Amino acid sequence: QVQLVESGGGLVQAGGSLRVSCAASGRTDSIYAMAWFRQAPGKEREFVARITLSGGLTNYKDSVEGRFTISRENAKKTVSLQMTSLKPEDAAVYFCAARTWSETSYDYWGQGTQVTVST
Repeated sequence: QVQLVESGGGLVQAGGSLRVSCAASGRTDSIYAMAWFRQAPGKEREFVARITLSGGLTNYKDSVEGRFTISRENAKKTVSLQMTSLKPEDAAVYFCAARTWSETSYDYWGQGTQVTVST
């Protein structure tokens, strides 16, 4: 089992920056990749970014490419998402997720952290 706990988030003005982090515990050696998803009210959960823990390979949603940066600290089993040039449409609950080496889907999820962008 893997447990994920998010931190960070909050209220920021449009154009500002914010950082959210996710700490993994439990069977962290089984994690292949960690990712961030988000869900705005009335919308489906969507992929934002992901990073593989061993090679550090990253992927981003097109609309956040160049504005968001996902990074990892393997020693601390922590993944962070640095968000810059935030837009109102970035406002959502951000969820951390983990995928293990043996699975093809993200089976572990955090509780989510709210990001609010004011105009």
